[in-house]
Amino acid sequence: MVFFPKWGMTMNDFGFYITKFFSEYLPSNLGASINTVKSYRDAFVQFISFFEAKYKIKSSKLSFDYITVPSIEDFLLWLEEEKRISIATRNQRLAAIHSFFKYIQHREPAYFNLCTSILSIGFKKTSLSAISYLSLNEIKILFSLPNKKIKQEYRDLTMLVILYDTGARVQELIDLKLQQIRLDSKPIIYLQGKGNKTRVVPIGNDTANIIKKYIVDNAITIPTDNLFKNKQQKPLTRAGVDYVLNKYIEIGRKQKPNLFKKTVSPHCMRHSKAMHLLEAGVNLIYIRDFLGHASVTTTEIYAKTNPELKRKFLEESSVSLGVTSKYSKQNKEDLLQWLARNI
Repeated sequence: MVFFPKWGMTMNDFGFYITKFFSEYLPSNLGASINTVKSYRDAFVQFISFFEAKYKIKSSKLSFDYITVPSIEDFLLWLEEEKRISIATRNQRLAAIHSFFKYIQHREPAYFNLCTSILSIGFKKTSLSAISYLSLNEIKILFSLPNKKIKQEYRDLTMLVILYDTGARVQELIDLKLQQIRLDSKPIIYLQGKGNKTRVVPIGNDTANIIKKYIVDNAITIPTDNLFKNKQQKPLTRAGVDYVLNKYIEIGRKQKPNLFKKTVSPHCMRHSKAMHLLEAGVNLIYIRDFLGHASVTTTEIYAKTNPELKRKFLEESSVSLGVTSKYSKQNKEDLLQWLARNI
């Protein structure tokens, strides 16, 4: 039985602040991406639905009087047990709630204690899932599949090359405009990332030449035009990018049955670039900046999930110490598997 205290607020306070949160704070103050806004919206749709289903409180009657630590914990449990969501999604829903109450905490002192108690609700630990990425050989084969003489397929090649060579997120590719590309002697692309943060990404000359030909062939001249559009001349969708990538992945699987065995998504191209930079010995700090990560801790995930890097570091350490191996090949494989699980 959840006890609802009386905060002495008006019944429409929650509705007023939730409207302000989505219409003003997230897009303007926080600079949240469209996907973040959608994710938070989904969280609060479920949140309001929960109060209607569990406590018979209609959305028009929902106020801060009904929102407490126990009621939010009930909501999170409801998501896991009745909606069967993953722990990761549960944590995303809690992140949306945290963000809203941080916003309230700085705007309405009367809610300070309520906000503090809600912000103390912790996230659940999730196991580190393996990162899916393509090998360098698979990337080369993938780029060889589109027919460069067919206009539509040349567009597809340009998309795939940019996704990989810049480590762009899908939304960054979709939003990419002509004015964000510089194709001089030192070609670069300006990517608009999370929180409206812009990062400058250098690209190779081969990639620059592919983009240059694509721009000329499609007569793209207006700086604010999206670089990639569908057949209806509208900006691509995430589903559209996913379709293009998987079309060639399927062709690759038919031609090379021993390759492309992993599940592949557009984000996999970003993972692949990060892994290949890491394997080439590029410092994590530079990879962090290249990918636009706020913290190197995020980037370290790539190092932790690549067993071949661990093998390389172990072998290099062994040689530098002048150690002669006294372990069998199986012993080494067992050790590497242990490292992959625990480091």
